[in-house]
Amino acid sequence: MTEPSSPVKDKNYNLIWALESSLHNVFKLETYIKDAEDQGDTELAEWFRRIQENNRKAGDQGKKMLAERLKQSE
Repeated sequence: MTEPSSPVKDKNYNLIWALESSLHNVFKLETYIKDAEDQGDTELAEWFRRIQENNRKAGDQGKKMLAERLKQSE
């Protein structure tokens, strides 16, 4: 099943969506890390932490990129 194309053909909208998704994943992975730790699965918890860190980096990069683009559009 494919998603419908975006009704908003705007690169900044797409950037905001990707930024929100990355930051949401950082938050959501906290739950997965805790669940893995509670079940004694440190390997899985570490794997989730690595994914979380990648999402955190993407979120930081996206925030900077969005700030620069918004400044340029003033």
